[in-house]
Amino acid sequence: MNLEMLIPITLFASIAYTIKAIVDARVRRQLFRENVSQDLVRSIIEGDEARRRHASLRWGVVLLALAIGFVAIEAFDWRDLTPGVIAILLGATGLGNLVYFAIGRKLTT
Repeated sequence: MNLEMLIPITLFASIAYTIKAIVDARVRRQLFRENVSQDLVRSIIEGDEARRRHASLRWGVVLLALAIGFVAIEAFDWRDLTPGVIAILLGATGLGNLVYFAIGRKLTT
């Protein structure tokens, strides 16, 4: 893998995550400073926690589907990068997202 490409991508992702964390912290601090009702603060915190759980569920399902795709590629002993191999990985990713969508709908209803 070309490490010259990985360093700027990692740097950009780190900067974006840091900005998001700072903005979230400032919003929460302003909510506490302005004496917002406890119900609103509680609902915001519960919503954040639910989003985090759903994000973990989504990544887990998608990564599991990708792992199954890689197992299929290994089982058929495909060693070259062909459109068929890429299609299997993209299909596994799409299938993982669809499974997450179905599980997410059941959890919210």
